[in-house]
Amino acid sequence: MVICEYKLDGSKKQYAAIDEAIRIVQFVRNKCLRLWMDERGISKNDLQVYCAVLAKEYSFATRLNSQARQASADRTWFAISRFYNNCKQKKPGKKGYPKFQHDNRSVEYKQTGWKIETDGKHIRFTDGCGIGRLRLVGNPKQKIAAFQTSQIKRVRIVHRADGYYVHFGVQAERKIEHVPTGNVVGIDVGLKAYYTDSEGNTVENPRHYRKAEQKLKRLHRAVSHKQKKSSNRKKARKQLARAYLKVQRQREDFARKTASTLVSSHDLIAYEQLQIRNMVRNRHLAKSIHDAAWGTFISWVKAYALMHNVAVIAVAPQFTSQECSACGALVKKSLSVRTHICTGCGVVLDRDHNAALNILAKALACTLGHRETSGSPENASGQTASTRLSQRKTSKRAG
Repeated sequence: MVICEYKLDGSKKQYAAIDEAIRIVQFVRNKCLRLWMDERGISKNDLQVYCAVLAKEYSFATRLNSQARQASADRTWFAISRFYNNCKQKKPGKKGYPKFQHDNRSVEYKQTGWKIETDGKHIRFTDGCGIGRLRLVGNPKQKIAAFQTSQIKRVRIVHRADGYYVHFGVQAERKIEHVPTGNVVGIDVGLKAYYTDSEGNTVENPRHYRKAEQKLKRLHRAVSHKQKKSSNRKKARKQLARAYLKVQRQREDFARKTASTLVSSHDLIAYEQLQIRNMVRNRHLAKSIHDAAWGTFISWVKAYALMHNVAVIAVAPQFTSQECSACGALVKKSLSVRTHICTGCGVVLDRDHNAALNILAKALACTLGHRETSGSPENASGQTASTRLSQRKTSKRAG
């Protein structure tokens, strides 16, 4: 599935109609959730049928396209099924019990209720909400009219801080012809450097949130000083939301470009499978970890690797920083110690460089068939990553 995004250009009346459609979606979603809470044995099909019942009971719900109402029910069932799966898998912590929405910002159409104009620069919504014809503003090289209408499976309108956007979900595959380089690399993500690879190269951590933090604090103060429910407070909230949106986009753009560069220049990439959700419990590092957005970066590495047909292997993070990449000796060190000095062989390396070498060694051992524990995490290709470098090093460490 390929997602094409455009910004929508319309009038205030059309934007108000979009907001009304979004409120109807939220209403249908919450009603479906209430039905599931009140009655036992509710299935996905029951929620789909309930959409027609709501349209008969509430006249304003009829204005929204029938498939858009069904898409809202699908969202409800997705939240319910995710809760069931988390319970079955005995996921630690909260299971994600579905909650009622109060700030929904999108409406999704399936294959009816909209039509792309012949010029490929406008879209017309034909349901009873009165959205009408809107202009598509986006990359001139990206033309949605190049795809057949049957390929567009979803059309979603999203309300963001700086305007309204439309996403086209196109059924197509994006493949890139990868030029083999023969290079394999292990990466160790961090806070001092964005990541350090097994060759000793580092990428500087941009720290987008930290750089914008003073401006965000000032905008937060501006909001708090305004009278509640006043028009000035609404304006201040919009300025604050746009500032946060800018940081989010900077972070996303940097992660995508860095991941693309990494994947296009290597044939195999290894990374450690960190439990980021547990790491952010450290109140001293939580803000910096969120700012680095390791999860977003790894997600884009996997996505680009799939397009390039490049292997991406996840390995267990245990002892990657403590083991010596040269001899396998265990050198314990606190997080503040940034240099690895082996007491056994005398090798001196940057802490993150040593960890990246260990990560790559684990991944290569996995590809060679040295699978040692059944509880190891799986990599992006479905392979099981080894948790130790080799049997020789295991016995040495045990002794």
